[in-house]
Amino acid sequence: MSALLLIDRLRVRYDGRDVLRALCLEVARGEVVALMGPSGAGKTTALRAVAALQPFDDGRIVVDGFALAPGPVPPESWLRPLRRRVGLVFQGHALFEHLTALDNVTLALRHVLGRSHTEAEAVAGELLSSLDVGARASAWPRQLSGGEAQRVAIARALALDPALLLLDEPTAALDPARRSALGGTLRRLAEGGRGLLVATHDAEFAQAHADRVVRLTQEQVPGPG
Repeated sequence: MSALLLIDRLRVRYDGRDVLRALCLEVARGEVVALMGPSGAGKTTALRAVAALQPFDDGRIVVDGFALAPGPVPPESWLRPLRRRVGLVFQGHALFEHLTALDNVTLALRHVLGRSHTEAEAVAGELLSSLDVGARASAWPRQLSGGEAQRVAIARALALDPALLLLDEPTAALDPARRSALGGTLRRLAEGGRGLLVATHDAEFAQAHADRVVRLTQEQVPGPG
């Protein structure tokens, strides 16, 4: 399998301290890869670097042929091809509280793709229905359960039809039944040809639903002290 995502010796430093050092991993289309490590090990930092929300100091990131280089985050005008390739589901969902579930999903369709209001709502409605939250389209984020909010956040991340989906601690607020349902959702997305990179400390979820587990090691992050 050719790599959809390639991370090659990624290094990120904060205030002169290594947060990530020499992280290497690949994600292929149709694959769910879990990135595991304790809190503070740099899992979220790695996802943010792939999504070009975080500068990095050394190494290389390539997403479906689009390469990111060390240094400051490039301007958004240069990152448009990447935004079409990568979707990110933040920890805690990060839905816009002043927008309904449907409007959260239409944002990128309208402002990035330039779809009309009607077109955007049609696509967003289909995405929400495919994730079994179509009936909650008019709900505000505060009215959604944790599992429903998670699915709306996934629909929002899928709005631009990205090949790569990144998820940060997606099971943090879910009970066991909803964790299992989420695992099934991720598997269906992978079977549709996407690659998924899931940052998690949930070993049970990773073992049950990931094709591979990548663990942050002492060579990739600094040791204690």
